[in-house]
Amino acid sequence: MKKMILFLALAVSLSFANAQKVVRFAIHTDYGTMKGYLYNETPLHRDNFVKLVKQGWYNNSPFHRVISNFMIQGGQNADGRLDPGNKISAEFNPKFFHKKGALAAARMGDQVNPKKESSGSQFYIVQGNILSDQDVSAFEARGTKFTPEQLKAYKTIGGTPHLDGGYTVYGEITEGLDVIDKIAAVKTLPGDRPEKDLKMRIEIIK
Repeated sequence: MKKMILFLALAVSLSFANAQKVVRFAIHTDYGTMKGYLYNETPLHRDNFVKLVKQGWYNNSPFHRVISNFMIQGGQNADGRLDPGNKISAEFNPKFFHKKGALAAARMGDQVNPKKESSGSQFYIVQGNILSDQDVSAFEARGTKFTPEQLKAYKTIGGTPHLDGGYTVYGEITEGLDVIDKIAAVKTLPGDRPEKDLKMRIEIIK
């Protein structure tokens, strides 16, 4: 009986550990490496990202759209394909928002994409701005309701709160936030494309 109880306790413990395990990744660039993890609560986006990374989709892929104080965007294949051709159903979760370092899925606009489905590979990483009390008041006057966690993040590291609820956030950068700033500061051409190719390589960290 004791052995059975011990076995059940061990099984529950292992099950809990597996449930808590997250996928970690690293994005290598000429400006440094960004490391982060994917949210288990957005499994469609998590699994799609992992699949593409393992296929090598992002190897030598460029950050092709860079807007200072907003975000850096990548995801097209090195051969020029914008995405694999599939879409991913939106996985909005109020726990995940557009703080600095947030990893989110790019998508087509609402007029042609009313379900807000995500691109099959395009993503962006938030830089944003730090919000002042006046900024917060302005958002709240327009109907935005911030949680204490959101307020803390937006007023300390910054972000882009106007994107919340419109795009799926499915991971975050935890190391190398300064790399975001370096990339966001590069000189760009019309269309927000970096003047010089800014390539990346992404790996899943075991």
